[in-house]
Amino acid sequence: MQNGYNENITPTNNEASTTTIIKTDIDSKDGQNKCPKCGATDISLNTQNGKLRCNYCRHEFEPEKITGMVTDISKLQGEVIGSGATNIIADTNDVLTFKCSSCGAEVVIDTSSQAQARCHWCRNTLSVNQQIPNGSIPDVLLPFGISKDIAQQEIEKFVGKRKFYANPKFKEEFTTENIMGVYFPYMVVDINSQVYLSGHGEHLNRRYTRGSGSNATTYYDADLYQVERQFDLAIEGLTVESSSDKLNNNSNKTNNVINAIMPFDIQNCVKYNANYLKGYTSEKRDTNVNELKPLVEKQSKDVAKFSANSTLKNYDRGVAWSTEQVNIKGEQWKSAYLPVWLYSYQEVKGNKKILHYVAVNARTKEIMGSIPIYMPKLILVSVIVEILGILAMSIIDFEYNFIFLLLGIVYFFIIYARYRNSNARHKYETETKTKMDNLRCVDKFIQTKKGLTNSKIANANNTTISGENLGNQLLNSLTDNNIVSTLFNDNNKKGE
Repeated sequence: MQNGYNENITPTNNEASTTTIIKTDIDSKDGQNKCPKCGATDISLNTQNGKLRCNYCRHEFEPEKITGMVTDISKLQGEVIGSGATNIIADTNDVLTFKCSSCGAEVVIDTSSQAQARCHWCRNTLSVNQQIPNGSIPDVLLPFGISKDIAQQEIEKFVGKRKFYANPKFKEEFTTENIMGVYFPYMVVDINSQVYLSGHGEHLNRRYTRGSGSNATTYYDADLYQVERQFDLAIEGLTVESSSDKLNNNSNKTNNVINAIMPFDIQNCVKYNANYLKGYTSEKRDTNVNELKPLVEKQSKDVAKFSANSTLKNYDRGVAWSTEQVNIKGEQWKSAYLPVWLYSYQEVKGNKKILHYVAVNARTKEIMGSIPIYMPKLILVSVIVEILGILAMSIIDFEYNFIFLLLGIVYFFIIYARYRNSNARHKYETETKTKMDNLRCVDKFIQTKKGLTNSKIANANNTTISGENLGNQLLNSLTDNNIVSTLFNDNNKKGE
């Protein structure tokens, strides 16, 4: 720990930014994409190496990277936007007509649902590669790296571990034959920022107990410090969904499972080419940069706050930040298609329909899903567990035997969470790539506090995220308790 006050640390303010549009579809051409070796247009993705392959002569193409975007995030200034991420124009015509260069026939492509079509006369493939302002053509794309067979195996394993309480109709109808490969739309954001945090932290000196039995009370003695941190932070590849349907969850959908399979290895993104979409479906972007900025600003502040935790290891009772400022000096936006293998199932409950998903990250095999539960069976078993808990409480002499009264309820919520995963999410605050520079610290001793009854400093927030929902707070409070934490550990692991 560094002691002493550094007078050079001052709060920062957001700077005005200018916007630069980078054209990312230079040299892209609509129409026929021909194999340079044989001239065929039947080209598709080889998932084993991420290259495009001619299905006629088997020649493979090296992936092409986009050019013109800023690569050194620490030097990013103002606002840089890839041309595929510019605002969607509402009245853009989604239907394009191309003249086949081989036979002269006119071929219609509805870009709202596809980027390629075959000529009905000569069977050559025509592609849309130039960006049009309807959100269907992104700046970059991350090719599928996991085959359908592997994705099916992962989904079968995930569902297989959850069949005991699964709805009988779901078990009868479940099959992985209908899984689909989907390119979902995202915005990938790089941020050059300066961070200023100020608050108080506590270091534990002594923990002791007074009294005995039910009258025992635990006390804590701790040193209180004024804590300040200022540093430059480069955030690389902060990824947010750019489909409004995925951003707005509701009780009839389980869209959060799509969010939970991130992060993707976005450093391997390639320049968009319609041939990567052959054999897969895609969903076009329907949100603009300005609509996503509040979310990105909130998440970047969380990333900054969690980055500072590596400098706060001596504050074992936590830090309560009162000032959190992130000055964004530069930001760069790219639209991207990222690959997902998706299984979906519609559960009907009376007049209500609930869509369940199991999703596999088609690059990392990260998996998350929601399985419909047969509630009568879960409730019955939970009641049995509760009865056994009450019996155990009357037999076992245990200081915390009141816990036995909660066993049935705890069991119910553990199983429900394991099957539905309603709190699953991408932990962007720790999983986003960052680089910290020019760190300046203040750790100024204030006083020693004795006889404290709380195990943490009041209002500790250095490990909480912005807008954390009540369900997550409840789960965190339960898992912080050493008595029940082991019950939750396995269920907090993704994909198990």
